[in-house]
Parts: sequence; structure tokens; C-alpha cells
Amino acid sequence: MKKTLKSTLPEKEHGTVDGLFRNCRRFSAFSCLLKARSESSVLRMLLSGMVLLVPMLSAAVFEKPAIAARSVERPNVIFLMTDDQRWDTLGCMGNDAIETPNLDRLGREGLIFDNMFVTTSICCTNRACVLTGQYGRRHGIWRFGQNMTPAQLSQTYCGVLKASGYMTGFIGKYGVGKPPAQLFDMNGAWPGQGHYFVKVQGEHPIRFSFDPKAAGKKRHLTSVMGDQVLEFLDQCEPGKPFNLSVSFKAAHVQDSYNLADRPFQPDPKLEATLYNDQLIPRPRTARDEYFQRLPEFLKNSEARMRWAVRFWGPARYQESVKGYYRLISGVDRQVGRILEKLKQSGLADNTVIIFTGDNGFFLGEHGMAGKWFPHEESIRVPLIIYDPRLPKSKRGRRCSEMALSIDIAPTICELAGIDPPTGMQGKSLVPLLDGQATNWRHEWFYEHLFVHPRIPVNEGIRTDRWKYMRFEVDPVWEGLYDLSKDAGETRNLTGDPNYKDVLTEMRQKIISWRQRAK
Repeated sequence: MKKTLKSTLPEKEHGTVDGLFRNCRRFSAFSCLLKARSESSVLRMLLSGMVLLVPMLSAAVFEKPAIAARSVERPNVIFLMTDDQRWDTLGCMGNDAIETPNLDRLGREGLIFDNMFVTTSICCTNRACVLTGQYGRRHGIWRFGQNMTPAQLSQTYCGVLKASGYMTGFIGKYGVGKPPAQLFDMNGAWPGQGHYFVKVQGEHPIRFSFDPKAAGKKRHLTSVMGDQVLEFLDQCEPGKPFNLSVSFKAAHVQDSYNLADRPFQPDPKLEATLYNDQLIPRPRTARDEYFQRLPEFLKNSEARMRWAVRFWGPARYQESVKGYYRLISGVDRQVGRILEKLKQSGLADNTVIIFTGDNGFFLGEHGMAGKWFPHEESIRVPLIIYDPRLPKSKRGRRCSEMALSIDIAPTICELAGIDPPTGMQGKSLVPLLDGQATNWRHEWFYEHLFVHPRIPVNEGIRTDRWKYMRFEVDPVWEGLYDLSKDAGETRNLTGDPNYKDVLTEMRQKIISWRQRAK
């Protein structure tokens, strides 16, 4: 009899998570072909191996040599997402202080995106952006606890892959209301933030509770999630592709306004061994002079309140950043376990791994903490795509084109040989993964319409060179920065007459983008 993977949470506070592997009927090649909605869908499925008719096709059909060079089987896709991890917190992103050997290895053997951004820097909205491939203005998720409709769920990458015959699973923080059990063959998702230390009440299947008073062995959540991934892989059916989404709580702070609480809570094993003898340098813009340049509404914002808890002095700064780094290193160790399990299971050669973060994070820059705003620290995240089916000449590269969180869903769809739903607004990254010359974006739109008394509504335009910010306060506040000369966004050019035309252009762009994003 098949094992089940189950995690139990206290119903009152967190809801209940039931992990369940359901017997999924296999899709024959013929039935998959019948489900194609267009001739282009059929062609993509042929090229990705959904229907093994390659001998019947002429060489002229293969317009994308790199895709044709991949395995004829539909690939497995594992999507790994961390929480609040900014782009420069990996060794492969130039950070010499942090230890992330397994993710660095994925980078060396895959494609690193040096310019990956989120279109909204808050978890509930951007997680919906990732799932749907849509801007927040289109999917409409702007509140914690807000659910997507059944129609929306069916058009997420999870829904589309499940309908095409993929086994689907989700482990970790769901972040968009109540986790939809019908979307996943294995539902190990949970709502809310949860806690870093859980009580494990059973193994094989794994069951745990966030209730500190519950019976069971106390363990760190990140390693428990790693166990869940391995158990999922044990349940995969030979010959049936799977899509597993893993959403770590790390490296999110354990929110509190109490100065006595520890904001970042890594596994004690890592706390005993990592970063104790290091002094983490503070960012240049963490100096008070840069805080003093902020407008008054930012000086009194939620970002400053959270700075006062997390980074208020040199000792607290070291404690917090080292804790943050340890949480990321803890995820890296689970990535290493996943890679080894894929190798042992014979799945490694046909499993694509995508790794990114749900939004960035201020580490004291401009005297702030948190995210929400259009600054680089808040909106820029890591992105690595590892596809073992690519020829070696296509691996180990870096990509400078601007990728967005709304690009994840169409990318996963195309990797699976499926046409992305027409409602997706992002672009598939597969052409960049394949090293094809392509006409890529040179600007994009940022929006943060989440309502909070100390987080003002804000929007922005980010181009290859310029950053424009607009905060809906009274009066409206604008920022204009030349990133080619001012990567730290320290000199606001809105009052400089030499940049009047650029400012006018950005104002026009944001009006246009508001409509395009709907």
C-alpha cells in the first residue's frame, strides 16, 4: 500500500494540512494529444516528448535545436522558493560571506539570472503573481487570507500541469489564502507564517504541529520540509512526470515588535557552526546620513519601525544578519539533500530545478527593514534555472536580461510542453535558457497596492538604466534615480532640470502601465 505524506497543524490557529497521494490515472500519449488546444500546443508537446512521433517529423520542424536536444520525456519540475531572500545572498551572486555550496553548484551547472525582480514585494500578492503569471492588478490578490477562485486556480501553473497529467505537490508556506487541496496530489501546504520550531508527531508519513504544547520531537521546520520533499520523491510513479513546489519559511523573520525576541531563528546546529567568527559588513547606505535623506513618511513607516527591532545597533545587526544567513544556509543544505535524492532515485537527468525568492529584503539600507517599496533591496531576488537536459555548452552561463516573478508560471508551462494560458502576462524564460537571441523587455512595472497605515501605496518603473518611484501620499512623492551612476539610489533627480524630460517620460509610462497590467 502506498504511504501518505501528512502534516497536522492546530486547526484553530493555522488550519489543517492533510498530505495525500492520490492514485492518478496515467495519460496515454493519445489522450494528451487530444487535450491540446491548438496546433502550436501539439507541436510543443511533440518536441517535449509528450507524444513520441519524432521519426515522423522532418528535420525542418525542429526550429529550436536546444529544445530538441533535451530528453524526449516530459521533464519533472521542482520549484524552490525562499521567503524574503534578496538577490545578493548567495555565493554565486558575489557574496563571499555566506555559505551556499549546493545552490552555487546549481548556478555553475545551470543559468543564473543577474537581474530577477518581483512585480510586488509582499508575500501574498507576489505568490499569486508567481502562481498565475499575472500582475496584481489582474489577479486581484491584495490581502492576507484572500483565496483565488476555482477558475483562477485552474489557470495557475499547478492547475495547468495537473490537468495535463502531471503529479502535483506543494510543501510549505502557501501564502495565498487557504491551500487548495484539489490542486495538489500531495498537499503539504499550510496557511499563514507558521513557526520555525515544530513538533514532529510521526514519520513515514511525516506529521508535525506548529503548536509548541503539542507532543512530539522538537525540530527545525526547514529540515522537516526537506524530509517531506524526500518522501514525496519516494512516492513518484515511474514514467509519470511530477511538479513539486517547495515554499520555505526561511529566511523570513519571526515578526515581533518585542526587542527581547529573536527575529531570525535558524537551526541551532547551524548557529553553533556558521558565521560565529565573522563580522558581516554593514551596507554603505545603512549610515544615518542616507536615512536622513528620506522623506518624512518613509522615516515614520513600517520599514523604520521594523529596523528599530532588527538592526538598531551594531551587536543587534550582527545577530540579525547572521541569523538571516544561517536560515539561507539551512535551505541550501536541504537543496543538497534533494540533489542527492534525485541522483539516487534515477530522476536527476530529467528533473528541472528552479530556485528563487518571493521578494527582497532591506538589511538596514536607508535605515529600513522589511520590503514593500520599489528600492532594489526590496524588489530584486535570486533566480537559478537548472535543466540537466541542456547540452553542456548551454550550462554554466549568466543572463543579464530582466526576469520577473510573473515569468515563472509561463516558463514552467513551456518546460512541460504546454502553451501558457492566454491570461498569463509574464514571458517564458525558456528562450533565454536555450541561449536564443530574443527581443527581450527593457522596462517593467512595479505595483504595491496593499493597504496598511504605515506602508503607503507605491508604484514604479524600472528600466535598464532608470528607476522611477511614486508614493501615493499627500502630496504625492516621486523619486528618479540613474542606476548606471547611482546603484544605491541615493540621489533623487526629480528636482534637477537636466532630467525633466526623463521625469516626464516616466510619468507617462506609469499611466500606460497601469492599464497594461490589468
